[in-house]
Amino acid sequence: MLTVIFGRSGCPFCVRAKDLAEQLSEARDDFSYRYIDIHEEGITKADMEKTIGKPVETVPQIFVDQTHIGGFTEFDQYVRDNALMPESTAN
Repeated sequence: MLTVIFGRSGCPFCVRAKDLAEQLSEARDDFSYRYIDIHEEGITKADMEKTIGKPVETVPQIFVDQTHIGGFTEFDQYVRDNALMPESTAN
């Protein structure tokens, strides 16, 4: 399972998403992630909107296996709904 997080520096929800992804990568052998800083990579809001297919107002924008999940709140819920975090490491 590959998760891609599009975020920016100074964004608290981006940090939370990255932290959750890091916990998952440590807890699971089948999970990996990539964090992409949209400013460093020159990715614009318009670029994100083209990829996602709808307006983008916030970051992070998170994809799991190339499926758009949403922001941190949706990613956190996705992890819970799919029981991805082992019980001993769940928050």
